[in-house]
Amino acid sequence: MSRARIERVRAAVAIASLALQQIEDDLSADKVDTEELATILREIVEDTDPPGGFLAAVAQLLTTAARRAEQIEPDRDGDASCPLHEAAALITDSAAIRLIWAARALHPQGDI
Repeated sequence: MSRARIERVRAAVAIASLALQQIEDDLSADKVDTEELATILREIVEDTDPPGGFLAAVAQLLTTAARRAEQIEPDRDGDASCPLHEAAALITDSAAIRLIWAARALHPQGDI
């Protein structure tokens, strides 16, 4: 096991957690109105960097982990890779569309 790799992942997760905490703090602000909340939700789903937004990036990360698991699973039976593929699909197919629906309900004139 590469200690340096694990440390880089740990640091990246910590940075991502701090960024998510900032978004949560912004969502908790008293002056967030329906249009601003809809815009924030849209940013999570469709920001163009990375293409497809934050949720697409998380789904891609899980897909990459699943592909690696496929290669190294002891029995190659999918016990590890299948749940990872399913988690990626749930994020893409379920969570993302629900954020879009919520954004439309809050501010239907938006660009989604």
